[in-house]
Amino acid sequence: MDPETIERLLREHLEDPYVAVSGDGRHFQALIVTPEFEGLNRIKRHRRVYAVLGEHIDSDVLHAISMRTLTPGQWHGEAG
Repeated sequence: MDPETIERLLREHLEDPYVAVSGDGRHFQALIVTPEFEGLNRIKRHRRVYAVLGEHIDSDVLHAISMRTLTPGQWHGEAG
């Protein structure tokens, strides 16, 4: 699996997301920003992402993903 495939999957299944993924083919880092995360704690946000990528996690295709999951307000607050 490559970063572009992970980005595509997340864009297809999350509400209006900004997604940036990097990685080496097995271990990935992702920044995921979506209004869908409003009101959810970090664990619930990660579970939502795992629901999208679940069949690929811990397989030979995708071994590990490190995530930053933010709402648009949090992301804009960091940038400002």
